Amino acid sequence: MDYRLFDQITTFIFDVDGVLTNSQILITEDGQLLRSMSTRDGQAIKFALDAGFHVAIITKGGSQGVKSRLQGLGITDIYEKLETKQAAFDELVAKYSLKKEDILYMGDDLPDIPLLKQVGLSCCPYDASRDVLAMSTYISSERGGHGAVREVIERVLRCQGKWPN
Repeated sequence: MDYRLFDQITTFIFDVDGVLTNSQILITEDGQLLRSMSTRDGQAIKFALDAGFHVAIITKGGSQGVKSRLQGLGITDIYEKLETKQAAFDELVAKYSLKKEDILYMGDDLPDIPLLKQVGLSCCPYDASRDVLAMSTYISSERGGHGAVREVIERVLRCQGKWPN
């Protein structure tokens, strides 16, 4: 692994289920779907935003609770309820004139593979699907929803001297 890849990152893009959550969904008696997210991941997202990084979400799922949480962290680029993720990715790249080699994308399952193939640093939690594990440049030592996002953000910010002291 060439850790210099962390030095060039300007943008973080994350999937939600299996990355920011543990891929488990609790279903209430009235049919509401509940997810669990790590507060440490949330704190790292705030650190990244405060340091001037772009942070975006591209997910096939959709949940008002998840969207509210992410907006509360300061994320403004949230693409949800998608058939495929490519159009949202292309829109985000164009909107900010991003270089794909400066993007870190973290996903965990088959719908993430097309984007993982296009970015400078493809990442996944250690409990990602086999196909994603096989093609990711960096595999977090943490599970999805349990600090994987925190780990990659912290690594990038530390490599760039932007982690808060």
